[in-house]
This record gives sequence, C-alpha cells and structure tokens, in this order.
Amino acid sequence: MSDAVADPSQPRRTDFWSLPRGFDGVLAEWSNQGPVAYVEAEYFGGAGEENAAVWHDGQLVLGPLHLVEGEPPSTDGTPVCRALRALGVRAAEGEDEFTAVGLGKHRSTEEWAGMTT
Repeated sequence: MSDAVADPSQPRRTDFWSLPRGFDGVLAEWSNQGPVAYVEAEYFGGAGEENAAVWHDGQLVLGPLHLVEGEPPSTDGTPVCRALRALGVRAAEGEDEFTAVGLGKHRSTEEWAGMTT
C-alpha cells in the first residue's frame, strides 16, 4: 500500500518510522474533508513507542508527537490517544481513547484487514 501513496520526489520525514515519502501531503489534502491522523505504535510486552500527527483543513494541527520507550506519557495522554481525541473520540471514565475505539482488541496490524467490529 505505501507505494501507492508515496511520492519518491519528496524528502523522507525523519519524525516517523514508516510514513511514505510525500504521504503527509496526501493526508493534508484529505483533511480538507475532515480531520485525519497518521499514527505509529510499536509495543512488545507492554513497553514501546508511539508517533502521531493530525491534519485538518489542509494543515498540520497536532504534532508530530512522540513517545519513546521508557518515557512517561504526557499528562494529556499518549500520542495515539491525543490524535484520536483530536479526531473527536471521547473515552468513558476509566478508559483511554485507544481502548474506546477498540484498538486494544487488535494488537497486530496483520489482523486489521479483516476487522469488521
């Protein structure tokens, strides 16, 4: 999929692990229809890292946000939770936005292709 949205003429962003070249421009364009987020998360055994950003009205409005392994999350939440909140997700008492949208049920992206939740 990343080749379909990549623009090899654009520089590689170093603030994300896997963001295809030029895809941030595509996200900015899409965000003219409503907010969009790009998130990356890598966890193993409860420890991990996250990157996230949100675009709206063609502009980067949040981030890029980063959480590196061993670093405590911001009092505002992890980058992914903050991005989800910027998209309008509201968590119930005692849960976070990641759990509220059901991402905790899908820890492996290989399983997401068949997700119908």
